[in-house]
Amino acid sequence: MVVSVFADHIDELDRHKDGAVIPWACPVPYFGSARTARVATVGINPSNLEFTDAAGTELIGSTRRLPTLGSLGIERWADANSQHLRSVVSACDGYFLGKPYDRWFRVLERMLAGTGCTYYGPLATACHLDLVAFATRQKWSSLAGNERGQLIDDNSKSLALLLRWMSANVLVLNGRSVVKAFEESAQVTLTPERMHRWDLPRAGKAVAGFGYLGVIDEFAGVPLGREIVVAGFNHNLQSSFGVTGAAIHAISDWVGAIVKGRR
Repeated sequence: MVVSVFADHIDELDRHKDGAVIPWACPVPYFGSARTARVATVGINPSNLEFTDAAGTELIGSTRRLPTLGSLGIERWADANSQHLRSVVSACDGYFLGKPYDRWFRVLERMLAGTGCTYYGPLATACHLDLVAFATRQKWSSLAGNERGQLIDDNSKSLALLLRWMSANVLVLNGRSVVKAFEESAQVTLTPERMHRWDLPRAGKAVAGFGYLGVIDEFAGVPLGREIVVAGFNHNLQSSFGVTGAAIHAISDWVGAIVKGRR
């Protein structure tokens, strides 16, 4: 089943080649051991830095993280065969055993500490999902609203099939933008809760912390075959200015209690 999800995404890439996505970068619906993970963190889409350096030059050779048209030796995704497809699937499965973008993922790993789960190592128990499987030329927030909406709509069914195939029973949403996009994609409303321990100090007025919680048994109208707890927080741990260690620790405690309650 998961191979068909990748195949659908690869078919979509050629259709999006003149749009917002990086057309030569492979789709990345998940990072790590998605099939067996107990918990999955969720973002919006892969960073362009999974495929390029800070100057926008494609990562090659020993610096490469994930496959591209160039590394696979093809000119367009329509030329991809079953071997190319297996290479992309294998790269996503083994992402944290290679050269992960630790500057981003190590922050989430700190948050996962309270769950007892980890992205890393041969016995990894966490993975990362994206609502949209494609890296974009511009940051997500810089895209036009109709472009964001179209990409989320185009990816919703594939994500639902992926969630049904996975075994994770808890999804953790990293930041208010992810919470909002997830609600739109899943057609669900999560319940907000004021979390004072998560407040971020500012000169004048603190930035309030909020948690979001819900349970889904379908995604975008597709039955999942089980219930999945969805837990989110409003601070993007990598991007929100001034996220403190104390706030990350408090969020970790909250997420950990939720995950442990599902075991």
